[in-house]
Amino acid sequence: MNPGIGLALAAMLCFGVGDSIYKRGAAAGAPPHQLLMLQSALYLLIVAMYASVTGTLAYTPAVLWAFVSGTCMMIGFYNFAASLKAGAVSVVAPVFRMSFVLTAALAVVFLGEALTPFKAAGIALALLATWLLLGGAVRQATGDLVALRGAMVRVVVATIAVGSGYFVMTLALRGGATPGALVTLQACVFTAQAAFFSVRRDRAFRAAPAVLRTAPPAALALACGFVFLAESMARGQASVVVPIAQMGFVVAALVGFLFLRESFGPRKVAGIAAAVAALGCLAHG
Repeated sequence: MNPGIGLALAAMLCFGVGDSIYKRGAAAGAPPHQLLMLQSALYLLIVAMYASVTGTLAYTPAVLWAFVSGTCMMIGFYNFAASLKAGAVSVVAPVFRMSFVLTAALAVVFLGEALTPFKAAGIALALLATWLLLGGAVRQATGDLVALRGAMVRVVVATIAVGSGYFVMTLALRGGATPGALVTLQACVFTAQAAFFSVRRDRAFRAAPAVLRTAPPAALALACGFVFLAESMARGQASVVVPIAQMGFVVAALVGFLFLRESFGPRKVAGIAAAVAALGCLAHG
């Protein structure tokens, strides 16, 4: 088994819980830009406390990559949130989830990570699980076609940005950055940019009631997820641990079925089966 698998699985669980919290927040009317602002500020406090307690808040030149990775993450998540305004979630979400393919490809090409048959099969099965659980065939779009095209452009930009951000995190960790310092500085960059965009849009610091309810648990889930992910990336191959961590949509699907009474038909069963097979292949590597 590849190093870092256990931590990647923990990250997957946290990201899945975070996705479920975001889904409930969106249904309750939480504005995405306000949610990003408050959640990122709370996230920063949590990861800074983690880095301080563990003694990993140490400066190395490689940690400066966090300015790049934090900007990539902000571009990615901001454009993804914007794409949901005009594009159906069943279409844009599967595209966004494919960011792990870019990360894996960059790690194989530029970092010399081996593309083994098991790893290739795992990534292919993860893509299949994404398609089965998050949308499937694209339905005939209705509404403003110009807006829909704009949404697809935004989600492609988001996918490239987030996939690149994870790769830059790998570069930082391999260059000697500690996980605690990396996620903390990255959070500083993200929080500053999220606050700028939110204040620019609202002309003030505002947080709707749904944001106040959603942001704290979302920040905790995502902070734990990114810490686990960074720790796993410091130990294992990015082309293995990032795809595993990014399969949090499997956890979100199970939470929806078990606790939110969402339907769970044959398609979702097949998606879960493909995800389990993908995890097995990636763990074997």
